[in-house]
Amino acid sequence: MPRQSRGWALPTSARDSDILGSMVARIGAFCFRYRWAVLIGWLLIMVAGVAAAGPVITKVTTTRAVQGTESDDAQRVVRAEADHGLRMVTLVDGIDPSRPDVRDAVAGASADVSAIPGVQRVDQPVAAADGRAVRIGVMLDRFEQPERDAETDALNAAQDRFRALADAVPGAEVSFGGADIVPRQAGGASQNDLVRAEGLSLALTLILLVFVFRGFVAAAVPVLATIATMTGALVGLLVFSRFVDLDITVLSVVVLLGLGLSIDYGLLLVARYREELARGHDPHTAVAKAWSTAGRTVSFSGLTIVFALCGLLLFDMPRLQAMGAAGISAALLALVAALTFTAGLLGVFHKRIKPSERMRRRASEGDVERGFFARLARMSQRSPRAVVIVTTGLLLLLAAPLATVEPRLPQLAGLPTSIESVRVSHELAERFGETTFPAVRVVARTDPGTLQGWAQKWSGDAEVARVGQAEAEAPGLSSVAFDVRGDSQDEAARDLVLRMRADRPTGGESWVTGDAAILLDLLGRIYRGLPAAIAVTLGAMLVLMLLMTRSLLVPLKAVLMNVLSLGATYGVLTLIFQHGVLAGPLDTLTIGGLTPYLLVTVFAFAFGFSMDYEVFLLGRIKEYVDSGMETNVAVRRGLQRTGGIVTSAALLMMIVFGCFGAASLGDIEQIGVGLFVAILIDATIVRCLLVPATMTLLGRWNWWAPWRRTRVVAPPREQVRTAGGGIAPV
Repeated sequence: MPRQSRGWALPTSARDSDILGSMVARIGAFCFRYRWAVLIGWLLIMVAGVAAAGPVITKVTTTRAVQGTESDDAQRVVRAEADHGLRMVTLVDGIDPSRPDVRDAVAGASADVSAIPGVQRVDQPVAAADGRAVRIGVMLDRFEQPERDAETDALNAAQDRFRALADAVPGAEVSFGGADIVPRQAGGASQNDLVRAEGLSLALTLILLVFVFRGFVAAAVPVLATIATMTGALVGLLVFSRFVDLDITVLSVVVLLGLGLSIDYGLLLVARYREELARGHDPHTAVAKAWSTAGRTVSFSGLTIVFALCGLLLFDMPRLQAMGAAGISAALLALVAALTFTAGLLGVFHKRIKPSERMRRRASEGDVERGFFARLARMSQRSPRAVVIVTTGLLLLLAAPLATVEPRLPQLAGLPTSIESVRVSHELAERFGETTFPAVRVVARTDPGTLQGWAQKWSGDAEVARVGQAEAEAPGLSSVAFDVRGDSQDEAARDLVLRMRADRPTGGESWVTGDAAILLDLLGRIYRGLPAAIAVTLGAMLVLMLLMTRSLLVPLKAVLMNVLSLGATYGVLTLIFQHGVLAGPLDTLTIGGLTPYLLVTVFAFAFGFSMDYEVFLLGRIKEYVDSGMETNVAVRRGLQRTGGIVTSAALLMMIVFGCFGAASLGDIEQIGVGLFVAILIDATIVRCLLVPATMTLLGRWNWWAPWRRTRVVAPPREQVRTAGGGIAPV
C-alpha cells in the first residue's frame, strides 16, 4: 500500500513545514481519512456537553460581591444567619389610598397574602408622596436550597393575590420589585439575551459564509464546528467548576468565544483548503498542506488566546476566574474542533466543496499583487513614516477619553426599564424616597436600637443624605442602610466606606457593605492581581510570537500596536457608556462609567483576538520570507492573500459580538460592544495600515534576533519569480 494512504502519513508535497506544521498536517490528514470515527467521537462529546449543561447551570452563582472581602462577608453572614428569607416590594399604582374601599381592598389582599404558607410577614401599606400609590413589603420564611420550589410557590401565590387588586380596584396597576427580586428577573432577561444573540449570530454568520464561500456546504462546516465547540466547552466548564466558582456570565462567555473563534478558525482553514484545491492538489493533499500552514497559524492563535485568558485566573476573584475558565474551555475546544472536526467534515463533504473559477484563475495566474489589499499595502509602503504618524495619532486620539474613565458597577443603571423590578426601583426612589441598593449598608452583631444610635451620629456627615431604620436580621444581628448625596459609587462614597470601617459600631463584629463598599473591595482585588495578570499575558504573547516568527522585534512591535489598539478601544467605550456619546443611535445604557470587570476581560479577550489576526497575517508573510522573498514584497503578498479572509473573519466576529452588544443587560452589552470596537479598530487601522507601514520601515530588521543564524530554506513547489529575481510561493 502506498505510504500516503496511511492515516498519519503526509503527501510528499506537504512535508516542507516545521515540526509544529508537520504535526498539525498529520492531524488533519488523519482526521480527513478516518472522518467517520472522528465525527462519531465528536458526536459523543456533544452529547456529553448537552448532559453537562444542567449541572453547570446549577453551579452558577449570582453574587456581585467579591468572595473573601468584607462586603461579601456581610452578605454571607446575613444569608447564613437571617431568620427570614426573600423580601419583595409590591407597588400598587394608580389608586387613591385615602378612599375607604381602596384601603379595604388593599388590607384584604395583605391579609390573604399573610396567610399563604411560607409568608412570614406583610408590612403595613405606605402611601407615596404624591398620594397615588402604595407600597407593601412582603417577607418570606427562610428556605434552604432543597426547598427552593416551595419558596417559588409562596412567591408566586403572593404575587397572584396582589395582582387581583387590578380587577378589584379600577385603574390599579400592580408590579413587584425589591433587592431580592431584581436579580431573579435580570437572570431571566440574561438567558433570553443569550438565546436571542446565539440564534441571531448563527443565522447571520451562516448567510455571510454562504456569500464568502459561494456555497452552502462549505459555509456549513464552520457553523457545525461552532456547535461542537459550544457543547463540548460545557464539559470543560463542568471540570473547572470543581476548582472555580462559576459566575452567571460564564455561559455568555462560552457562547461568545465559541461562536467567534470557531467561525474564525473554520473560515481560515476552509478558505486555505479551497486555495490548495485551486492549485490542483487532490483533497487529501489539500488538507495536509492547508493544515501545515493555516493549521499551524490557528494553533498559535488558539494558544495565544488561551495564555491571554490565563491571566484572568491569577485574580483572586471568582467572577474573573470563572470568565477565564469559560474562555479557556471555549478557546481550547475551538482549536481542537478546528483541527479535527473540521478536517473530518471536509472528508465527508470533499466532493461538494470545490474552489471557485475565480480562485482557479488567481492560482494559475500566480499574480497576487494586483488585488485591493496589495494596493492598500503598497500605499502604506510609499509613505510609511506618514502612515505610522497619522494612524498612531488617530489611535491616541481615540484613547484620550480613557483619562476620564470612572469605575462603575452597573446595578440598576445597567438594567433596562423593560424589567418590571427595575421600573419599581425607580418608582420607589422617586415617589417614596427609598433606595433598592443602598450605597452603604452596615451589618453588626448588636440589637437594632444600639445600631441605630451609632448610625445617627453619621446623619450630620457631609456625604450622608439619609440614615435608614435599623432592622433585625436575626437574634443579635442587625443592619442599617445609608444613602449618599452624590453618586452611590463615586470616590466620595467609597471614602465614606473607609471612614465607617475605621469607626465601627462597638460591642461586636461588624461589616460595611453596599454598592460603594463592593466597588471599593473589587478595585482593591483588581489592583493587586493586575500586575501579575499583565505580565503573564504579555509574556505569553511575546514567547508565542517569538516561537512563530523566530524574531525579536516583530513580537515586540505586535504587542505595542495591540496596546495602542486596546487603549483606543477603551477610549471609545468611555465615550459610549460613560459620556453617552451615540447612546441614542446605538440604544446602549449609559451607566456613568465602565465596569471594572469590563476593563479586565476586554483586555484579555481583545488582546487575544488582536494577536489572533496578527498571527494570521504574519503567518502568511513568514511563509514568503522563509522562501527568500524580500520583506516589502512579502508584506504585500501576505496582506493580499490574507486580507480578504481576515476581513471576512473580522466581519463575522463583529456580527457575533454585535449581537451580544445588542443585549438588554449592561454587563453583556459592554463586553459585546467592547469586543466589536476592538475587532473593528484592529482589522482596519492596525492590520491594513499600521502593520504594513511599520514592517516597511523596519525592513530586514523585522526578522532580526540575536540568536539567528543564516540558513537556506528550500522553497515550496508552487513558486513564482519576484521582480527582484527571487522565488516565492503563490
